Amino acid sequence: MNTIVLPKKESFGQIQIPLPSSKSESNRVLIIDALTKGENKLSNLAEARDTQTMIRLLRDDPETLDVLDAGTTMRFLTAYAALNNKQKIMTGTPRMCERPIGILVDALRDLGANINYLKKEGYPPLSIEGFSGQKTSEIEIRGDVSSQYISALLMNAPLLPQGLVLNLTGKIGSRTYITMTLELMKEFGVDYIFEGSRIEIKPGAYVPTTFAVESDWSGASYWFSLLACADEGELFLKGLKADSLQGDAMIVGIMDQLGVQSEFQETGISLKKKEVRGLPSFDFTHCPDLAQTVAVTCALIGQTSEFSGLESLRIKETDRIDALQKELAKIGALLEERKEGVFTLVPATKIPAKVKVATYDDHRMAMAFMPLITKTALEIEEPDVVNKSYPSFWKHCALLGIQPKHSND
Repeated sequence: MNTIVLPKKESFGQIQIPLPSSKSESNRVLIIDALTKGENKLSNLAEARDTQTMIRLLRDDPETLDVLDAGTTMRFLTAYAALNNKQKIMTGTPRMCERPIGILVDALRDLGANINYLKKEGYPPLSIEGFSGQKTSEIEIRGDVSSQYISALLMNAPLLPQGLVLNLTGKIGSRTYITMTLELMKEFGVDYIFEGSRIEIKPGAYVPTTFAVESDWSGASYWFSLLACADEGELFLKGLKADSLQGDAMIVGIMDQLGVQSEFQETGISLKKKEVRGLPSFDFTHCPDLAQTVAVTCALIGQTSEFSGLESLRIKETDRIDALQKELAKIGALLEERKEGVFTLVPATKIPAKVKVATYDDHRMAMAFMPLITKTALEIEEPDVVNKSYPSFWKHCALLGIQPKHSND
């Protein structure tokens, strides 16, 4: 097994981190670009494997669209192919084919797409067999499972002859990601109405434009966490904006309570340590990708907290709740569901002199647990999982004097 070893490092000096570009923004503008026949001038697209997979599949246009382990790419390309009268096979890794897609397929069928499951009902692989014409201009879709289903439909909506009205049922999760999609569409000339649980997109066309992708707030969260857990240090994260469209910019407010002071500057954001105010509870409904980062931070700084809004973590790259519970247990921390939908994070007790963390084929497990280096020597299994979203992560760790050493078990 491929592993890396990271020595204990309790503090560091003033360091600049050149963050990667946002995978979330990149994947959305690539679909919009495809819908405008590539007439836009896009820059700063993400180096993430998910984004590079999207670029390759849109460019090469193969009969079989193998998205590997990219959930966003699977959902976005399924809607793009289905509503643009393409005939494609949609598939991915074994884990990707265990991640449900039935809610999106049902919505696409309601609109007029012809889609069949090739194996298990409700899951990839899929056979997309064209678009028979728009059957309706208004559909219902659950808002509490994955915002990616909703975003996938919205981006294609302007090109539908009748436009589209989406009525979101149930609790709306990851609302910030839905808003990001709509605001990016607006950057390319498409207006929207989003009131309560109803979203309306009128028929029309995107307007080609010039767009530069912002740095990635999800990637930034790990550096916030590192500073929160360290004895001392200062960081400057390049390329982040105060008026970001990304929901994970919520990390600023969360970490303000966990001991990190933020100050926006012209080219990014500076981070300094401050007194911990405490985070007694937090709802991750609209920023689920921050849950692992915050859980590890709380475990290491001695912060007991209640977490809710974790439902979507069960259907990510792995069952992230189960993975968190297993790996936090190695440092004597607990994540317990003491009442339905509400988890209590009990901080670490006595951290061993060395900890080995499994990553479960999940990029965020590797990066979220990196801050353990402030308390102990750390070994991380399968560190290359970070390539999914942040290929330069370990290189950026080295900027802080954290020199990962590779080993093979």
